Amino acid sequence: MAGEAGEAFARARALAVLRVRGIALGAALLPAAAAVVLHVGVATGRIGHGWDGARWGVTAAALVVLAAAAAIAAVMLRGKPAPCPTVPLTEAAAPDLYRMVRDLAERLRVPAPEAIELTPDCDSWLEPGDGRPGRQPGPVLVVGSPFLWWMRIAELRALLAPVVAGTGAAADPEIAAARRFVRGLDTAACVAAGGRSRLLRPAYAVLGRTARLLLRGCRVHAGEMERGVAAAASERAQAVDYGLRIVAQEQVGLAYAGWDRLLTRVALPAWRIGRWPARLDAGVVAALTELSRRDRLAEGFESRLGERPACDLLEEPGAVDEAVSLLAARLFHGGPERPGPGWAPVSWARYPEEVVERIWRADAARLIRVLGEAQTLSAAPAMSRVAARGRGVLVGESAGQVTLAAVLGRLSAAGTDELAARLDAAVAGGGGTGFAAPAGLPPVVGELLPRRTGRDLLADHVVAVVCCAALDSAGARPGLDWLDGPALLVGGSRRTDLAAPVLRLVEHGDPAPLREWLAATGVAIEAELRLG
Repeated sequence: MAGEAGEAFARARALAVLRVRGIALGAALLPAAAAVVLHVGVATGRIGHGWDGARWGVTAAALVVLAAAAAIAAVMLRGKPAPCPTVPLTEAAAPDLYRMVRDLAERLRVPAPEAIELTPDCDSWLEPGDGRPGRQPGPVLVVGSPFLWWMRIAELRALLAPVVAGTGAAADPEIAAARRFVRGLDTAACVAAGGRSRLLRPAYAVLGRTARLLLRGCRVHAGEMERGVAAAASERAQAVDYGLRIVAQEQVGLAYAGWDRLLTRVALPAWRIGRWPARLDAGVVAALTELSRRDRLAEGFESRLGERPACDLLEEPGAVDEAVSLLAARLFHGGPERPGPGWAPVSWARYPEEVVERIWRADAARLIRVLGEAQTLSAAPAMSRVAARGRGVLVGESAGQVTLAAVLGRLSAAGTDELAARLDAAVAGGGGTGFAAPAGLPPVVGELLPRRTGRDLLADHVVAVVCCAALDSAGARPGLDWLDGPALLVGGSRRTDLAAPVLRLVEHGDPAPLREWLAATGVAIEAELRLG
């Protein structure tokens, strides 16, 4: 049967791992065995009383070794690896999905997963399960939520085939025991590395050295075992929708691209101001559809949207999407586990007003405040009563008014390098949403992305000021581009030609191209800017 060769190889490697466990157990019992031999020898008269010192010394050593071995075993058995945060999906919430997975397991002739959970990532795998009452613990199938919304049902089944096929190896007693032993060693090593008590430092040192020694002894065998398991699962899955699986793998690459753009360009700006998009998975469909329309390599993928999506296998896709979106904000940004006053959901319909416009207004106010503090003009306009409200903005001729003309005038005369440095310091000191990433979670997305600095940051703030002026005087509206994030809509169409004149102003101090753009767009530069 398909997969038997790979499983036999994996089982052989698992036995090698278990032999390492047996050697460690034998080494722990060896002093006790020697002590028993000495005591029996004295009791039967075969060993004289001259061995009493050795007998009691070996007995004491045996007790110490047994106590250490028992403590290490307790840590390995009681300690569990940190579970990957997921959204549990009950069978009542997705009966069709459970039915599809069970049918797939039956076709592959492997045990069905114990449960199904969702992760806000473009990946799928098996997690060790906790077991249900009256049943042995079985593996849990973790499915990437973007796959459910983007892929069609047949594609998802083909994509999950090799993952579900892995339950066959997970049910093997030797492989399962070897995996538990390796996970226990990993846990023991982590416990030893995280020990902070000075009194227990020697015990942590012994625990860490023992765990690392055993891990070195079985690392090669464990790696080969997992490769054998993967090979067996892949061989089994070839009998199920193999041709369609190739198409599904192409969709995985496209999903990665769209998911990354959606998180970094669309979700991250909202997270930074205390809002979390409540329909990220629905948004990834829109992002991937837009990517399909723009990218020649993705031509033809948009036509798939006429087929039934895999999210139809869920009873309430909206509620599941909201739960996954909240988890994504926690994993990738370190947000709270529950919504609150400073951490509220936002719909895609309200995203332009609640996120895009709010970001533009805040960036515009920050730039104007920095311009006012820099005092780069000898005849600087006075600060009005607006400054007393904490905005510290630059004002024009009329007291209390902030105009785009005054901002452009000061930008033209000021040194952009000095302004960029001041702006960079203001942004760095402003912080983010103030949420700390929970322990054990990966770095937040914002920390993995390079922070914009210098003239690029100054250009972004100038664009924000111009967009605010367009909203206030030209009838423009904030918009959302699924791949690029915030967008300016003038007359219902997205304007993408603003970056060039802004860069001309920032890099060369020439406001003429930007003034021409403003005049052509109908932006009144003498009108008051609304910054709040």
